[in-house]
Amino acid sequence: MSTATDTKRAERNAPAGERVADWADGRLGIYTLAKANMRKIFPDHWSFMLGEICLYSFVIIILTGVYLTLFFTPSMNEIVYHGPYVPLQGVRMSEAFASTMEISFEVRGGLLIRQIHHWAALIFIAAMMVHMMRVFFTGAFRKPREVNWLFGFLLLVLGMFTGFTGYSLPDDLLSGTGVRFTQGAILSVPIVGTYISMFLFGGEFPGHDFVGRFYSIHILLLPGIMLALLVGHLILVVYHKHTQYAGPGRTEKNVVGMPLLPVYMAKAGGFFFLVFGIITVVAAIATLNPIWSIGPYRVDQVSTGAQPDWYMGFAEGLIRVMPGWEINAWGHTLALGVFIPLLIFPLVLGAIAVYPFIESWVTGDKREHHILDRPRNAPTRTGFGVAWLTAYFIMLIGGGNDIVATHFNLSINAITWFVRIFFFAGPVLAFIITKRICLGLQRRDREKVLHGRESGIIKRLPHGEFIEVHEPLSQGDLFTLTSHEQYEPIEVGPTVDENGVERKVSLVKKTQAKLSQGFYGEGNQIPKPTAEEYKEITSGHGHH
Repeated sequence: MSTATDTKRAERNAPAGERVADWADGRLGIYTLAKANMRKIFPDHWSFMLGEICLYSFVIIILTGVYLTLFFTPSMNEIVYHGPYVPLQGVRMSEAFASTMEISFEVRGGLLIRQIHHWAALIFIAAMMVHMMRVFFTGAFRKPREVNWLFGFLLLVLGMFTGFTGYSLPDDLLSGTGVRFTQGAILSVPIVGTYISMFLFGGEFPGHDFVGRFYSIHILLLPGIMLALLVGHLILVVYHKHTQYAGPGRTEKNVVGMPLLPVYMAKAGGFFFLVFGIITVVAAIATLNPIWSIGPYRVDQVSTGAQPDWYMGFAEGLIRVMPGWEINAWGHTLALGVFIPLLIFPLVLGAIAVYPFIESWVTGDKREHHILDRPRNAPTRTGFGVAWLTAYFIMLIGGGNDIVATHFNLSINAITWFVRIFFFAGPVLAFIITKRICLGLQRRDREKVLHGRESGIIKRLPHGEFIEVHEPLSQGDLFTLTSHEQYEPIEVGPTVDENGVERKVSLVKKTQAKLSQGFYGEGNQIPKPTAEEYKEITSGHGHH
């Protein structure tokens, strides 16, 4: 009895914060959840910060976006401007443009918040692309993380369209030109294109509804989906445990690093403010989208040198360099010059989304992987990644062919033909060169394991020969350079059994074996040095 009384007395005398925590734990199980996860281990490597930059940029976008919504008017109603910016006084413009001018010139800190919002969006998508390339090149997308790869892919695609709807809201001449470009692309879709355009714009372009509709999509629909995907992405990161690079003491069953609390959280918090500070400094120095110098959108004008944000340059480049082919049949015209790029763009993105499943099928590997690959040890995969990046950057040149032509005094037709040719030839060359570089690096690692590291010390032997003394690698370095797995290509096997009966092999199995040979067959990976080879050389036979 006295024990129960003492317990109640201790509870009454406990600090208020502790009593609230006990109350919450009794109903939500917070303490148990925290005890299980707050000491979770995270590996320490600079490349993992790329994902954190994505997260922190997204948080900054949300914070600044909430502030901007307090002052923005998503309306296409026309008014006459009488604000403080003298060159535009008396000009007719939409309320959307006028409210953006008000944010830029009359709201305290409004222009800086606009710039931070825009720069954070650009950095978010750039960090997403770099983060996904890190995941791709290191094989971090393998089982059990295929679904998380899809989450990241969807975040990237939705981020691109969220950015597009965002920079279209001010209804300035530049963004209006981009929206007009998009509307023309939509109209090229057979049968349903006109219906989609009417639904999106509420009538003939530009209509009176598209800013309001883009506004709802930009601040509610797409961010809501992205927030759900982001939460799911982080939950899966915690559930699957973090990947790590190969090294001593690191296996598929453990994680070597620092605990979430207090070390990792302290570093993450400091890194958030560092990212926020850098974005703020960049936003204060470099102006993006100065709508006051561009002016409001008018359908009879086109902004000179109009360019989309860089992440939409690939799609625009496809359309700009595509020949203006058309098909006329049954009284209808199909604009292939726009429709074909609209097909290529989602196909390229779709190939990126399903690649983890393709590689898993080609290798036949169904095991879980928590140790990352070095890109050089997967030359075919690395070649594909560099080929895709090459195609992307070539199309960026195509999307800005007019700017490249004027700045470098080149022919726009020559640039267009260059992009057309190298859109096909460039990725092939990039794939071949990258693969050869990876194989060369594998050979170098093999030599380093067998003969040691070059020391720079020259020694003369008794018979007059000069040699360089090699230093043996540490056991940790030897483990890192030899711990990777080398797949054996899948074999179809004999098509006739021991009784002479022909065995039918499906086309799917033949295709799998053929692709597997292309990934891991002869000439696609350098054999790792064996323990016997290492012992023979280090025992003194030919080792200096």
